[in-house]
This record gives sequence, C-alpha cells and structure tokens, in this order.
Amino acid sequence: MGECIAVVSGKGGTGKTSFVAGVGAAMAKAGKHVLCIDCDIGLRNLDLALGLTDKALMDFSDVAQDRCTLENAVVSQSRLPTLDLLTAPVRNRGRPVSESQFRALLNQAQERYDYCLLDAPAGLDGGFRLAICGADRCVVVTTSDAASLRDAQHTVMELESFPRGRLHLVVNRVRKKLLRNMHATIDDAIDAAGLPLLGVVPEDDGLPLALNRGVPLLLTDDSLAATAYQNIARRLMGQRVPLMRIK
Repeated sequence: MGECIAVVSGKGGTGKTSFVAGVGAAMAKAGKHVLCIDCDIGLRNLDLALGLTDKALMDFSDVAQDRCTLENAVVSQSRLPTLDLLTAPVRNRGRPVSESQFRALLNQAQERYDYCLLDAPAGLDGGFRLAICGADRCVVVTTSDAASLRDAQHTVMELESFPRGRLHLVVNRVRKKLLRNMHATIDDAIDAAGLPLLGVVPEDDGLPLALNRGVPLLLTDDSLAATAYQNIARRLMGQRVPLMRIK
C-alpha cells in the first residue's frame, strides 16, 4: 500500500502547490509511482506547476462519485511517466464529495501508487478537511514571516489526530538576508510551529520562469529549490539527508 501525504497551510502564498509539484517530481525521478491530487476546488493550479495545463478532462469528484475510474481521470507528465495528476473540480456539481467518498478514492490510489501527495487549499475549511481525512501524514508549509508562522500554529492545532512523527514542518521561500534582517532563524520557525523540521526551501527565481514555460522545476536546469525538493523527497522516503545551507 502506498502512503498519502497531505500538504497544508493556514495562509495562502506559502508556495504549497509548487512544493507538491517539486517533491512529486523528485519522487518520480527516484523511480516511485506518484499521484498528485489538487484539492483546491475552483482555484486549482497544480496542473500549471506540473506542466499539465488544462490536460485533465475529469477530476477527483468524478472518481469519488463513480462517474469514471481513477485510471481514466489521471493525466501523466510525459517527461516523468510515473508522475500523475488528479485535478480538482472547477466547481461543485450537485452534492459535494464527502469525506467517506474521498477516503475511498485514496484507498484506490494507495493500491496503485507508492505516494499520493494532496495539495490542500489554504485555510482550514472544507477543502482542508477533505485533504487530511485520509492522509497518513501531514506537511505544514510556512514562510518565515510572522503572519505565516501564526497561521502555521493554528493549522497544527487542527491536526491533533496525527500521531507524533506524522506531522512535519517545511519553511519555504527562505532568503538568508531577509531572515537576518528580521532577527529570525529557522529555529524560531520550528519553535513557533511546534513541529520537527522536514526541510528548508530557498526562494528561487527559476520557479516562476519554469511555471511560465509550463515545465516542472526539476526538469529545468539545476536550482537550489530543486535540490531542496529532492532532499525533502528523500527524507519522506526514509533516507537521512542533511539540511541544505541557504546562501
């Protein structure tokens, strides 16, 4: 059985979708069969980050409510054939997908994939609940600013059902100069969120360029963010990898 990992944040703009795409691509490059699920109904954009813009015709509600099979709903990244996307609905049609329906969908995915990465919408409402309802572990993505760290604390309080060792923190979009000017450190972020650190991802100007080109970052030239995604993917797969230094 594969593992489902929900990627969440209380605040928008933390880079959660780029994180899901980057880590998913890194796992696929490592030979794993990976499914990325966009859980953001109406505001989906994981397809952009994966270089699959408007490729998907069916969405997770079609699978969860038995309008099509999982196999027919997913689309694959042609340059990473073991990396698939299941997108979110543009809008709810009829009755919303229930948590029990979504858990049944995830059970199907776990039978076919090594890893399933769930890109939760910002906030702590219905989409967030859907993303975490069947997850095996959860990654909270924050930036180093005070508002994001406060929202990360609130998010952690909503994840009390996850046992110790199944909740992780990622500090994203880090600029060392900014941290120094704020008199902040990564340790401050860890203390504020109250979670073990899974990884640090530096701000990378190559990311918006890759998005505009419709190419996953890991398929472009080497970059610091791509290296960070690969390191985090290896940790999630059970390897011991030292934290990278932000230059």
